Amino acid sequence: MKVLIADDDPVCRAMVEAALHKWNYQTVVASDGAEAWKVLQEENPPPVAILDWVMPRIDGPELCRRTRARSNGLPVYIILLTARGSQEDLVAGLEAGADDYITKPFRREELRARLNVGMRVIQLQRSLSAHVKELQSALASVKQLQGLLPICMYCKNVRNDSNYWERVESYIAEHSDVRFSHGICPDCYIKIMKPQLDKLGAKIV
Repeated sequence: MKVLIADDDPVCRAMVEAALHKWNYQTVVASDGAEAWKVLQEENPPPVAILDWVMPRIDGPELCRRTRARSNGLPVYIILLTARGSQEDLVAGLEAGADDYITKPFRREELRARLNVGMRVIQLQRSLSAHVKELQSALASVKQLQGLLPICMYCKNVRNDSNYWERVESYIAEHSDVRFSHGICPDCYIKIMKPQLDKLGAKIV
């Protein structure tokens, strides 16, 4: 799994990157908010981002807001990693769009645990997205006839949307995925076909 690390402090950035490599994560590193925003705008950005609060050009909360404003693709799981540890900062960070919040100096065990939570959330989101796509595909392949369908009481032709009359099987085939195979039901065989066959047999004899 790939993780974006954005921090203007090279020491903290190196510590986080070393820890993630030890836990077998791939990392993308940004030294300020503008670099991080460029990464987050990619077609397939890292699914997890660890962002410092105070960074040059674009700060962490603003990155959260911009990321949440994007509507394409799966959401990014954002962890704010910052020295700002007041209750007001925590609320402001979460309201800006962060999913989690860790204060510096951080403990590796806590960072790993919160990353694991993020991984579970991402897996659930991907599973849900896959199910939604399957459902959309299934719904797209289903066509259902609804409403009032005018049909002739004598010949059984139906009137289509262009006010023309056509055979009922042609209309249904056009408005659904149904294909017809023609045959003769027992009643029609007795009433229609059998008398004709009997007459034909009498003529041959």
